[in-house]
Amino acid sequence: MTSATSTIVALATAPTAGAVGILRLSGPAALEVGRRLAPGVPVEPTPRHAYLASFVDAQGRALDEGLFLYFRAPASFTGEDVVELQAHGSPRLLQLLLARALEDGLARPAAPGEFTRRAFLNGRIDLTRAEAVADLVAADSESAVRAAAAGLSGALTERVRALEEPLRSLHADLEGVLNFPDEAEGADEDSEARVQALRAQAEALLSEAGHGRLVRRGARVALFGPVNAGKSTLFNRLVGEARALVDDEPGTTRDSLEARVEWNGLGVMLFDTAGLRETPGRVEALGIARTRELLAGVDLTVLVLPPGTSESDAERWRAEAGVTDVLVVDGKCDVSSGSEVLSSAPRQRDSEVEAASDGGHEVEAPSSVSPPRPRVSGLTGEGVDALREALVSRLWGGGTPSAVALVSERHADALRRAAEALARAESASRLSTLEVVSGEVSLALEALGELSGTSASDALIDAIFQRFCIGK
Repeated sequence: MTSATSTIVALATAPTAGAVGILRLSGPAALEVGRRLAPGVPVEPTPRHAYLASFVDAQGRALDEGLFLYFRAPASFTGEDVVELQAHGSPRLLQLLLARALEDGLARPAAPGEFTRRAFLNGRIDLTRAEAVADLVAADSESAVRAAAAGLSGALTERVRALEEPLRSLHADLEGVLNFPDEAEGADEDSEARVQALRAQAEALLSEAGHGRLVRRGARVALFGPVNAGKSTLFNRLVGEARALVDDEPGTTRDSLEARVEWNGLGVMLFDTAGLRETPGRVEALGIARTRELLAGVDLTVLVLPPGTSESDAERWRAEAGVTDVLVVDGKCDVSSGSEVLSSAPRQRDSEVEAASDGGHEVEAPSSVSPPRPRVSGLTGEGVDALREALVSRLWGGGTPSAVALVSERHADALRRAAEALARAESASRLSTLEVVSGEVSLALEALGELSGTSASDALIDAIFQRFCIGK
């Protein structure tokens, strides 16, 4: 398959000052246009050879001196003739070179992602590898870089192909039995086992979607708890700089603060929230309302408690915030517990007081033995490294975050539809309804084809490449 016959040109580097700026051309007139900017290059340059050349304007006056590289079709990224001019990274210089490349009409400006799109259309890469190019450009953590690099090297492509090929073979056997029962007799005998194995394979790959989501957008972790528990000091320690105001007066944080960090290669958006208490002021109450709203949308919450907080109070703070999956820690472990830091705990409800009384005489309610809570101090740093490791472990499920094949919501949706179709095919195969089995296998193949691009619609392809930057 070949792409459009026009020649495209764009800056392949950001339009900011830098050591090097790159102008890229792709298409049948790439060499002709490139040589007009660098006339000293041979008429038939050696492919993949770097020429030191002068870049000139329309009057032949020198604009810069840099490198000229030529990649002959089809052995190039796009599968077409490609020329790259590597100049000094002056934004104005690069604009002059770009204008010169466009002025005779042999080349037109490239659309966002058009170079990579041509590589896909010309069969140089499949759709998952094309998307990995954009993911690598946008990666802002080590795990995101490694996941994109794995995608670019074909990790997801290979696993999808390992599903597609046996699935296509199974579909051919089923269609053969349906359309030519005499010639293909017995080809469907093990169809149930084959479908079952492929369904399990699809679900195993789909199980990585949660990790992929964390890699792609980063994890969201929020610190919350009662006022004056040391949340902001801990937040500053975890971030590595003084981002939150810290004061002895309770309720210093009135709104949520956020900062992006990277822990063990995983990008994390960390939130410091307004402290909770029963009788806040008007502005503080607005901050507490925002805290509850934010806690509902994060991946992990950390309840930071003042020293000496009882287990029953800890449970009440958990209920007060409306969260269940939470890591509870004792903050301010560098100071001793005192009554002043416990006075802001939510009051016991009347029913709780009654349950803890006997004939009008209050008695201490029995309490279950709970494991000791982790102790941290944002002031001294005690326990902070262990807390960070515990948070990563809770987010990732053990081990150090690493490259995952499935990072895109689009990939997960297509694979989910494939797995569901195979589950239906497995059920139908037990009833020997081959028409239904074959139809569901066909749906699974169609969903997998959306991953690789073999059955992707033009609208889907347009949507994917529109998120690319110009020059890629």
